[in-house]
Amino acid sequence: MSLFSSKKKVLVLFGSPHGHGYTRRLLDCFMECFQENKSWEIQEVNLYEKATHACTGCRVCAQEERCSFDDLDDVDKALRQCDLLVVASPVYNFSYPAPVKAWLDRTQRYFEARFSLGIKPPIKKHRKAVLLLTMGSQDSFGVEVCTHQLERAFSVMNTTLAGCALWDATDLGEEHKGDAQAHARAIALEILKEM
Repeated sequence: MSLFSSKKKVLVLFGSPHGHGYTRRLLDCFMECFQENKSWEIQEVNLYEKATHACTGCRVCAQEERCSFDDLDDVDKALRQCDLLVVASPVYNFSYPAPVKAWLDRTQRYFEARFSLGIKPPIKKHRKAVLLLTMGSQDSFGVEVCTHQLERAFSVMNTTLAGCALWDATDLGEEHKGDAQAHARAIALEILKEM
């Protein structure tokens, strides 16, 4: 690919331990439109395979524009370049599973860049984001918690949450599959139209 490629970039952060489960299926449904559109380049990071180091609160990022751990440097680089960020995750105990939470905690580097180092904005390029969630129950509290956590991080990442698709009640089977997949497709089509 040319150095001057005009392709838009999608960064997918996949946060499920199940490669063929509900979260993967919802993500695949959302991504179909982007895979068919040749003007988009897709990069996916499986956060379970990444083995992200947890934030230790060492405060290196408050003194330098970096993290003391380099295991997410490739994700940081891709994030800074992408036009669309997709976070696909199940809801565990009203929040994200540990690998997604580890990535989310490590976004502290952007808060420190903004508030300790005075870098405004810490990430220059603006992007849109989509949150794809799956969960066994129908309790909306988990969705609220996940959305709030992500929007808080996005507030210093020059990122706007453009949509959220939820496949809930998976403990009961696939009753809500059609609605969830239709909503995911609708969000994808809207983003393609806008971008």
